[in-house]
Amino acid sequence: MLDIRYELSSKLKDKPKDESKLGFGNIFTDHIFIMNYDTGKGWHDARIVPFGDISLSPAAMCLHYGQEIFEGLKAYRTKDGSIQLFRPDENFKRMNVSNERMVIPQVNEQDCLDGLMALLNVEKDWVPHTEGASLYIRPFIISTDPYVGVRPADHYLFIIILSPSGAYYSTGLNPVKIYVESRYVRAVRGGTGFAKTAANYAISLKGQDEAHKQDYEQVLWLDGVEQKYVEEVGSMNIFFVIDGKIVTPALTGSVLPGITRKSAIEVCKKRGYEVEERRISIEEVAKAYDDGKLDEVFGTGTAAVISPVGHLKWNDKIMTINDNKIGPVSQMLYDTMTGIQWGTIPDEFGWVVPLTEVRE
Repeated sequence: MLDIRYELSSKLKDKPKDESKLGFGNIFTDHIFIMNYDTGKGWHDARIVPFGDISLSPAAMCLHYGQEIFEGLKAYRTKDGSIQLFRPDENFKRMNVSNERMVIPQVNEQDCLDGLMALLNVEKDWVPHTEGASLYIRPFIISTDPYVGVRPADHYLFIIILSPSGAYYSTGLNPVKIYVESRYVRAVRGGTGFAKTAANYAISLKGQDEAHKQDYEQVLWLDGVEQKYVEEVGSMNIFFVIDGKIVTPALTGSVLPGITRKSAIEVCKKRGYEVEERRISIEEVAKAYDDGKLDEVFGTGTAAVISPVGHLKWNDKIMTINDNKIGPVSQMLYDTMTGIQWGTIPDEFGWVVPLTEVRE
């Protein structure tokens, strides 16, 4: 069991009174979890301390060379008041995949889960009670060496912050509009596209800005070599239902291996759908649309869970998917995944991890 030191605040913030106005990523709880890494010593000094600014040298390597990784998951309050997590072990496994790519020391995945459980025990009153709202969990690691030079760091901070967040769809599960980016690229095989690292998201901002200028909410990225094959949306993986078959881009090294993506595939296979993980070109998508065989398009991700796509714009071609309505596969996945996450339906997959009591 991880040895954790507690330094709890004597001045707690007021909890939000109106959980319908939480938004996303704007409010933070009273405490954070921190652990240090030093070469020759390993990860050490696990502690829960009051939320506040951290001190970094202006020469800290994370600020200059982007040696950083992060994760995102949620804690859910069920109708009986208990709190549970959705596949947190997968998040910490993926964190180590990102660590390996970014030359950051591996973490003990059980220690990370123990630290998270301890923090949630301290902050459990922050988990929202409103249907659809949850506590967003952001673990991350940054390099802290005060050194302006390009090399792996010797010192790191592992931190977990918590943020109560409202329902992603405040007005219901409405389809989104997606713009296919044909000029800029997000990632290439051999790069960092499969890692959850800050640079990937900074790179995506230019395409996101262009999409917003054209009144589209998200960007669909194509491969970075031929700009021909579909890869992922800026904040989620993408799926197509073509003539009854579910197709999603294969994990070739430039696509994030989403945990919601993985779960959606497992649910679909369990429900008897045929699922293909393969390369799919934007031309194939457009042809399926022209042939009347593009039944549904949807994204998967932690924030939205399932996000149906109503409009897809590729160059001058605008495709209206399923009359701009949520389709049966999208609805089934949303109902199943959120039902498991909030405990309203049985967890037939064994994905739920209940919050266990941790003594201070």
